[in-house]
Amino acid sequence: MKVAKGVFTLAGIYGLIVMLPLLFQEGAITRAEGALTRPEDYYGFVGAAVVFQLLFLLIGRDPMRFRPAMIVGVLEKLSFGVPVWLLYAQGRVQGAVLVFASIDLFLGALFAVSYVRTQPAKG
Repeated sequence: MKVAKGVFTLAGIYGLIVMLPLLFQEGAITRAEGALTRPEDYYGFVGAAVVFQLLFLLIGRDPMRFRPAMIVGVLEKLSFGVPVWLLYAQGRVQGAVLVFASIDLFLGALFAVSYVRTQPAKG
């Protein structure tokens, strides 16, 4: 259970550090890549990602209680990591994005290990 506490707490903190600044980066992004054509998609993605970081912090506080949510956490990590790797293979995303996708896949694997290791005792 200590593994799950540490993994989910660190993942939540890391995610907040990475995602929260994006709420204030629209100007820099538009200068570098052009205007956002669908700002609602951008802010919706960032907002949803921030909420998931809060879920990870919640799981980290009580892994046994929130064990079922760990599977949702694995799916959240796969939902970004897998498509980005596929897009990279097609030459549609830059290597810098691949770094973050790889971190997400690694965290997803740690989430899966945490789920297995916090398995309730049979009785």
